[in-house]
Amino acid sequence: MNSMNPEDISRIVDAVVRRVEAGLDAPRECRGMQQGSTEKVMIDSGADRVSITNTPDMNCADLASYIDHTLLKANATETEIEKLCREALQYKFASVCVNTSYVDACARLLAGSQVKVCCVVGFPLGAMSADAKAFETRDAVRRGAQEIDMVINVGKLQSYNFAYVYDDIRAVVRAASGRIVKVIIETALLNEDQKIAACVLAKAADADFVKTSTGFSTAGATEQDIALMRRVVGADMGIKAAGGIRDCPTAIKMVTSGATRVGASASVGIVKGGDTGKKGY
Repeated sequence: MNSMNPEDISRIVDAVVRRVEAGLDAPRECRGMQQGSTEKVMIDSGADRVSITNTPDMNCADLASYIDHTLLKANATETEIEKLCREALQYKFASVCVNTSYVDACARLLAGSQVKVCCVVGFPLGAMSADAKAFETRDAVRRGAQEIDMVINVGKLQSYNFAYVYDDIRAVVRAASGRIVKVIIETALLNEDQKIAACVLAKAADADFVKTSTGFSTAGATEQDIALMRRVVGADMGIKAAGGIRDCPTAIKMVTSGATRVGASASVGIVKGGDTGKKGY
C-alpha cells in the first residue's frame, strides 16, 4: 500500500473508533463499505497469515508453541543468550526474542531448528526516527532475524499524528522484506480510543501482529486489552500479549482472550506449571 493522505488516515481512524465504541465489529462493518473506497482498502490491508483458534482445554505444556522466549534486559550476557537458545530448543518455543546485537549468535545457535529468531526494533521507547527503525530492521534481517517486534512512536499517536505513526510502521514493514512484523503499541500508556487507533494503523500498514507492551513501561498485558485488540483487528491478524506474564494461568487467559503469541521471560516456568485444572483459564 502506498503512503496514505494524512487527512484520510485521521478520518478513517476516527470512523473505526466510533464503530468500535458503538459495539460494532469494525473490520466487518468497514468491509461492507463501497468497493474500492479508501476505508475498505485500509481495513482489508492487514495481515492474513495468522489465524486464531478456540483453545478451551489448553494446558501449560500446550503454551510452548505460542511463546516468544524473551531476554531483553540491558545486562544480558552471552552466556545467558546461549541458555535462552538451549531452552527454546528444548521446550520448542516459537522464537527467542533478543536485542539486535545478539541476533547473529541466536541465528547460529538455532540454525536448522523450528525456533525463529525475533528481534526488537526501536526498543523500548519507540521515539527514534522512522529512518532509524528501518535501518535497524534491515540490519537485523541481514544478521538473521526472522521476526521484528517494533515499538510505535507513542507520543506521535497521542498527538493524533496518525499519518506519522502509519508511515513509521510502514517503513519497518518494507525494511523487513516479508518477515513477520509485530507492532508494540504500549497499551498501558494509551486510552481506549488510542489503542483502537494504534491497531487500525498497524493493520492498515500491513503489519502481521499488534503487541501489547514492551515490558519496560508502567504495566503489561491485560485480558481486556487483548479482547479489545482482537475485536478491532479481526480474526486474521496476530496479537501478541507481553508484559507481566509470569505464570501459566495468566498466559492461558491471554490466549483464550485472543492472543496468538505470548512474550515472556519466565517461559520455562510457564510451560512447566502443570494443568490449571480449569477449562478456558
